[in-house]
Amino acid sequence: MSAHRTEKTETAQLPHSFSEPVTLAIIGGTGLYHMASLEPVARLTVSTPWGFPSSPITISRTSTGFPIAFLARHGLHHDLLPTDVPSQANIAALKSLGVKVIVAFSAVGSLQEHVSPRDFVIPNQIIDRTKGIRPSTFFESGFVGHVGFGEPFDKKLGELIYNTCKDTIAPQKLHSPATEKKDTLLICMEGPAFSTRAESQLYRSWGGTVINMSCIPESKLAKEAEISYQMICMATDYDAWNVNEEPVTVETVVSNLKANGENANKLATTLIPALEKALVAGEIGNDLKDTSKSSISTNPNAVTRQLLEKMHFLFPGNWPAYK
Repeated sequence: MSAHRTEKTETAQLPHSFSEPVTLAIIGGTGLYHMASLEPVARLTVSTPWGFPSSPITISRTSTGFPIAFLARHGLHHDLLPTDVPSQANIAALKSLGVKVIVAFSAVGSLQEHVSPRDFVIPNQIIDRTKGIRPSTFFESGFVGHVGFGEPFDKKLGELIYNTCKDTIAPQKLHSPATEKKDTLLICMEGPAFSTRAESQLYRSWGGTVINMSCIPESKLAKEAEISYQMICMATDYDAWNVNEEPVTVETVVSNLKANGENANKLATTLIPALEKALVAGEIGNDLKDTSKSSISTNPNAVTRQLLEKMHFLFPGNWPAYK
């Protein structure tokens, strides 16, 4: 029996319920479809008012019993285009489990020569170059809220990741605002086609560090759900800007995915104990509490029960004045 079939059989036999709160989640991107260092104990299919998430959510425990959720952004078999990822359902499902912190991995193109393929980057800023065709908010007409997005990632979480893991993937480098001495800027584009050379050079002129197709709306929705969120970017190529390199192709990307996946598992093995300690101590995961509750502009008398029930999936009992 193949390793793939054995793994599939084992996960199919896992319990389909889990009664404890799960405060930490890992979202896996291209090349990272499971966490090799963790032993799964449950596999959940979660229905939300926004549909089903990209994949079943696997719950694993650390050696101390701390539970962690894992979700494959593009599906277990990578069958979802970046535009079609059900990010609302993904974030809502994780929120319903009790998740307070998300660490999301993503394959990216490098826009800077010193960020080499197979290097990792912790971004702290985003420029949104998607086309406005992805649902990017839990709010809707009849229940209007405006959540601040000036700092799209959780600064404390990003610093914890860097300080814990800065030497973990050597000889590859882990880049962050601390190493760059400036913002590490992630450009999020629509896809699925890669950039033209002119676009890539434009993003470089803006100071872009890396480019991907997944951070928006995932990061926005996490902010609305009051979940601390940080993406870890795994460089696979130099996008299209470098005239000394061939324009990026799927073959180029795939050749670096395996190495990045191995390093992502290595980094996660180092990082998870530090995240567990910080979460248990209340040092991370609580800074966004009630930010969505205080962002509502709509008069309570104008909100329909149907909309209120959807929002109560995220925040049970959060708006008792809304009838």
